Amino acid sequence: MSVSPVASLSEGELIGRIRERLAAVPPPDWLQVGIGDDAAVVETERNRLEVLTVDAIVEGVHFDRAFTPPSAIGHRAVAVNLSDLAAMGATPRLALLSLVLPRTFPLADFDEIIGSMSALAARFRMTIVGGNLTQTDGPLVLDVTVVGTVKKRRALTRGGARPGDDVYVTGVIGAAAAGLQMLQAEPNCAAVESVDPCVRQYLYPEPRVRFGTILSRNRGATACMDLSDGLADAVHQIAGASQVGATIDGAALPIAASARRWFEERGQNAVDASVTGGDDYELLFTARPRLRGRLAAAQQHGHAPMTRIGSCTADRAVLLRDGGVERPMPPGYSHFR
Repeated sequence: MSVSPVASLSEGELIGRIRERLAAVPPPDWLQVGIGDDAAVVETERNRLEVLTVDAIVEGVHFDRAFTPPSAIGHRAVAVNLSDLAAMGATPRLALLSLVLPRTFPLADFDEIIGSMSALAARFRMTIVGGNLTQTDGPLVLDVTVVGTVKKRRALTRGGARPGDDVYVTGVIGAAAAGLQMLQAEPNCAAVESVDPCVRQYLYPEPRVRFGTILSRNRGATACMDLSDGLADAVHQIAGASQVGATIDGAALPIAASARRWFEERGQNAVDASVTGGDDYELLFTARPRLRGRLAAAQQHGHAPMTRIGSCTADRAVLLRDGGVERPMPPGYSHFR
């Protein structure tokens, strides 16, 4: 059976396929001009600030099509941006998609990517308002810009932590790093329905939007960042922006059980592998000890557990307490190392 590539259709026909998949969700009243014109036109939201972020995922750098299904590629492209909004305490509003498509890229895969992007956007009540399509002889690239809103003086940043603040993380860590290793070892496991939860976590990360917006509304956090490049990186980033130190307790880290087993069976240090691996897309945040009651509300209504893993210090050192010994926190993942 022949597989039709995207090059078999015109740009207008491809845009038409996108519009068909977005038609299930009616456009909001604030969208004055949407897909099909030179640019989108939207009304601003009264008494709120706009929060903008952009992320590109590139084949061969951020995902491998050998073991990443098209639905996961589309999901991840949107999820990584939603995670940035979550870290700022912002509510998602709109998205722009810029897709760079290999000429031989299968139409069926294109449809699946658009379908998963549309589904995740709809789940978080975010409207896809436009974008760009282009062909290439190079790799597949999905570049997504999202816009959210937040009340004035309620945006979360990396720079508000103080000595004595507690350090928390949502969910579990290490699962995505272990899932990637599992897929690299056995690419076919991505096609199995009952895959390891670590594989699922890597392929379909869950942005903590609800948790982040609650932290913003009740002013429960002093600083916040998402775990795109690993918990270690986020601790270093918040400590640097806030001009504080931090001590993280390795024994308190919520490492996913199956991830810990995977790492230990292969002779890896589970703590180091979990804090440096990246792709968890959980939230790392700091909070005043006296405001723990506000965090209880975030945990109850934010659709994610949270774990206290350490505290901020005045001496600017970023330490990891592992096996009763304190040592410098390793660096996180770097794209340009």
